[in-house]
Amino acid sequence: MTRQERRDPEQQRDPELAISRRTLVQGLAVAAGATVAGVSGGLAQTGPVAPPSTVTSPPRDFSPRGAPTTYFWDPDIIAVDPSFNDLAQPNTAIKRLYTGLLWAEGPAWSSQGRYLLWSDIPNNRQMRWSEDDGRVSVFRTPSNNSNGNSFDFQGRQLSCEHLTRRVVRYEHDGTATVLADSYNGKRLNSPNDVVAHPDGSYWFTDPPYGGMLYEGEPDVAGGPSNSAGKLNPRIGQPAGFVPGRRELPTSCYRIDPSGRVDLVVTEEQVPDPNGLCFSPDYKKLYVASTGKGPGDTGPGGKGDIFVFDVGTDNKLTGHKRFTDCVIDGVKCGPDGLRCDVNGNLWSSSNAGRAVGYSGVTVWSPEGKLLGRIRLPEVCGNVAFGGPKRNRLFMAASQSLYAVYTATQGAGPG
Repeated sequence: MTRQERRDPEQQRDPELAISRRTLVQGLAVAAGATVAGVSGGLAQTGPVAPPSTVTSPPRDFSPRGAPTTYFWDPDIIAVDPSFNDLAQPNTAIKRLYTGLLWAEGPAWSSQGRYLLWSDIPNNRQMRWSEDDGRVSVFRTPSNNSNGNSFDFQGRQLSCEHLTRRVVRYEHDGTATVLADSYNGKRLNSPNDVVAHPDGSYWFTDPPYGGMLYEGEPDVAGGPSNSAGKLNPRIGQPAGFVPGRRELPTSCYRIDPSGRVDLVVTEEQVPDPNGLCFSPDYKKLYVASTGKGPGDTGPGGKGDIFVFDVGTDNKLTGHKRFTDCVIDGVKCGPDGLRCDVNGNLWSSSNAGRAVGYSGVTVWSPEGKLLGRIRLPEVCGNVAFGGPKRNRLFMAASQSLYAVYTATQGAGPG
């Protein structure tokens, strides 16, 4: 260990806390100038100073060295409807827990382990944030470019793998069980998100987004996502790796406790299905439809959320569009979904370059917009966790964020 390492142990734990002497001096100078300005202009101040936010200039600094932003309500938590005030926790702030990822996805909370698990897809790894000390570590590598993760009612981890085009379950003894890798004899596209049902079944979506170099593997030469055959899907893979070829439309499936895989939502009903979740009573299924993926021959999804009624026979009826996710004229494309115990739907939001609209949108069971959480990055997926399941974790592009709420997440994982 060097002398510098012995002197700055805190910097070894969190790279965002690292600060040079020059940066410190500059910061003190700015603070001194602000103090002088505050004294000279104090008599002219007529109201409280607004804290920085994602839309201010300069924008809010989410790192640990950023200025405090919560005077009472976090400025990036917005109540569109007054009822959102009963869901948001006033005296708390959005925290960036970690950064340095390539594309964060699939957060899931382990109640037994008291840790958050999530995927860093292009880096081919799963990450873990421990609740006891806030430490972040690599949990599983390689992860087969896993995307969505969840935990079932027995506390077993479920993962959707892009590279191997399958859904797996990690047993308590450390072994892995392949739950699904094909339908009607044809390989799956790239399972994206998975949720458990109390009857022992698992429901998952199968869009084509893993059929690209960045997040999985392209098809073999001549396949839909590699029609020109210029890409070699075996590069970077272990010896004996057998690349696949897209064979199925984009659909949603149910894995019966017996192991049988049933088609439950067709591509015509929800093109390019992505995130999904059940209502707290498991009588409704929400499915996000995202944009056109590699190998799609049709128009692809339009960034909507659909809802179905779930019958006692596991048949879905009442298919309808829940929301188009357009807010103030801005398309807030959905991805990951979670419900709270009151049945409200919390959806991640991808608004592209529309600053102030990426983050999370919150909808009533009737499809009414209740509130928004603004993040400085596109948000891919969300999950409720923490010992009381009242903390919302947000996997957003290169970072992991969290904020406490006044409600709890429904269901495991």
